[in-house]
Amino acid sequence: MAVAALPASAAAPVSDHGRGRQADSQVVLGEIHHAGRGSDARFGGSLNQEWVTVTNEGRRSVSLDRWTLTDSDNHVYRFGHVTLRSHQSVRVHTGNGRDTARDLYQDRRASVWDTRRDTATLRDSRGHVVDTESWGRGRR
Repeated sequence: MAVAALPASAAAPVSDHGRGRQADSQVVLGEIHHAGRGSDARFGGSLNQEWVTVTNEGRRSVSLDRWTLTDSDNHVYRFGHVTLRSHQSVRVHTGNGRDTARDLYQDRRASVWDTRRDTATLRDSRGHVVDTESWGRGRR
């Protein structure tokens, strides 16, 4: 699956980007946008407004087959047959939807990313940490 680059948009404040990143990794976590507060913030349509961007900053395509994206509470999303071409990104949404070249969906019914503090961890197919991003007080 090929993906297209995405424009920048509002994201959660992030302070530890790259702290857990493999030095030779060309795939990185980008923007993280968590569901806001409100009556449907943890359920329903707003879950598709909660997402993490995964970007290939390298010059070669990278297969994300069997890679995982996790949070501090051990919610796990396992990538299927997805290939990121050079300098392209994909958004991984929490909610339900039909996977496309630009957007993947975890098909969850509740929020994954904590608005106060959390850590997103991207691992390759062998379980090695590729990149992490943390935000909030008392980061995990």
